[in-house]
Amino acid sequence: MKAGPLIALVMLGLAGCQSQPSLDYMPLTARFLLESDAPRTMPVMLPVSGVTLRVLPQPVISEFDLRNVELAQVELGRCLLFQLAPGAARDLYRLSAANQGRRLVLLLNDAPLGARVIDQPLEGGELLIFVEVPDTELPGLVERIRRTTQHIQTEAAKAR
Repeated sequence: MKAGPLIALVMLGLAGCQSQPSLDYMPLTARFLLESDAPRTMPVMLPVSGVTLRVLPQPVISEFDLRNVELAQVELGRCLLFQLAPGAARDLYRLSAANQGRRLVLLLNDAPLGARVIDQPLEGGELLIFVEVPDTELPGLVERIRRTTQHIQTEAAKAR
């Protein structure tokens, strides 16, 4: 191999390495899908309960809609509290008002881990959801989602 093409390949490789900063955590992307009986749905199964739900394939809340996530203690136990951007909060209110009785399914890195029945219009831009993981794993889960959300927000701000 001649030196010219070899140098070009090395430079290309180095440029690629610099474009992806290494993260000191494993990203965890949160998305919410809506249960539906429409023709074009996909099945998802929760890991512990084995409940299978048919959901629309497009997220109704994506990682770009999230502002924060916290661990919350409510009467029924520990759960995740997602805080949404203002536009997403308005969309969630409209969606939940029109889809009472259906469920929102939480996917973390495309794995279904929780579902919440929409029993009333959800206002205020906050969404509580129980997940099918042991309580001891919840703080680490919250931290990974929070850090991923912050990273996405930082990158989106740079792109503007």
